[in-house]
Amino acid sequence: MSTVLEQIQAEIAKLETQAVKTNVGRIVQIADGVARLDGLSEVMYNEMIEFPGGVYGIALNLEEDEVGVVILGDPSELKEGDEAKTTGRLLSVPVGKGLLGRVVDALGAPIDGKGPIESDALYPVEKIAPGIIPRKSVDQPVQTGIMAIDAMIPVGRGQRELIIGDRATGKTTVAIDTIINQAQINQQHKKEDGSFEEGFRPMYSIYVAIGQKQSNIARTIKSLEAAGAMEYCTIVAAPAAENPANQYIAPFSGAAMGEFYMHNGMDALIVFDDLSKHAVAYRQISLVLKRPAGREAYPGDVFYLHSRLLERSARVNEENGNGSLTALPIIETQAGDVSAYIPTNVISITDGQIFLETDLFNQGVRPAINVGISVSRVGSAAQVKAMKQVAGKVKGQLAQYRELAAFAQFGSDLDARTKATLDMGDRMVELFKQPPLSPKRTEVQVALIWTVQNNYMADIAAKKVTAAVSSLEQYLIASKHALLDKIRTGGKLTDEITAELKSAVEEWKKTFVA
Repeated sequence: MSTVLEQIQAEIAKLETQAVKTNVGRIVQIADGVARLDGLSEVMYNEMIEFPGGVYGIALNLEEDEVGVVILGDPSELKEGDEAKTTGRLLSVPVGKGLLGRVVDALGAPIDGKGPIESDALYPVEKIAPGIIPRKSVDQPVQTGIMAIDAMIPVGRGQRELIIGDRATGKTTVAIDTIINQAQINQQHKKEDGSFEEGFRPMYSIYVAIGQKQSNIARTIKSLEAAGAMEYCTIVAAPAAENPANQYIAPFSGAAMGEFYMHNGMDALIVFDDLSKHAVAYRQISLVLKRPAGREAYPGDVFYLHSRLLERSARVNEENGNGSLTALPIIETQAGDVSAYIPTNVISITDGQIFLETDLFNQGVRPAINVGISVSRVGSAAQVKAMKQVAGKVKGQLAQYRELAAFAQFGSDLDARTKATLDMGDRMVELFKQPPLSPKRTEVQVALIWTVQNNYMADIAAKKVTAAVSSLEQYLIASKHALLDKIRTGGKLTDEITAELKSAVEEWKKTFVA
């Protein structure tokens, strides 16, 4: 018996006892997805709080006696008096190429029924944006495939370009077209073994859906799958049915997923659709937390909410990963009012905006971009040389056309020069009309703009220019591969290329029936 006792004592002596200290509190009040806790004396701001049943929350309000926690899971099982404890860690999400082709929730958990996510890295949801020194100038293009944008409002890798407009003006379509175009460019440069051509940098996409109807999100996924773009895309979904905390976290989770590419020498594009609903979710959380309300009942730090999110998009230098994260935030306006609180905030944070107008949309000008008040602060630095050559004067010509068109309504006595300007303007408007989900390659865009600019469609009625442009595009893609390759790889348009282009357009005109 004594030997058994000795053995037991020896085994006990071997055990290393370690005290685990946990800060524990209890729920004092719970309502509207927010819990108020007492007893958590050592809690950190933004720390993960664990509740019974595997439910987590984030500490957002640190008061003298209580802590305000927004609940990320299902709060229906929680009740007053339940225990809650600190975890000592901040919220993180899985990142990496294992997320490509997947649909995840705001916490990075899969919701597409395709099994677990393959990821060996976690990135914090909240992270300080790169400072001034780690950044590089933005001078590489993001081809959206939309002629009006690539020619007049070019977007660069690492830029933040706002898409703003009323509901149902085609904001999401512009973003989805960009994702599809990037996927098509990636596919174009992919070798048979699955790797990319030397020197080519693929662009991966993240689409964050905030507060949208689930049917709309499903339609977007279907469009991306049909175009073969999901292979290079991750969708972060926080639909309207989700609690406000998940809608608040979703864009930050998406930004963390994008930062993985930026810090590992790759390029990524992130779409926030849309930040108006994100601000509404944050307002809801803040009011339930009893934070003081400001203009339009938004809390005082709503500007900081969006600035700290969008500043994470950048192009960084070699020491910091040599990658880029480009952001396309979307804002919905009411009756075209860009002077409301959230629109003015986001306009001041971003590097330009693409303004979509209801009147243009109803007139059949789609994409309904108002070129007059749309701007890119990066400008032609993010354009290929050939596009700079043909598109340099286009924005000015269209602005002049709109001015003259307004005066032309008052009288019919117009001189020949004014008539010529109006005629060219009509053709330009028709040229930039483009159906959804049909992005155009940059070399094709250059050829089409050059053709209209040099009056090769002057003898075609303005109303038939859209059909003529479509016909010419098909002709060039089908018959003039070598010419398009020269435009794509040759940098600028040389005399030799323009002579070939002229010859190709003249050949096409013989086959085109207006």
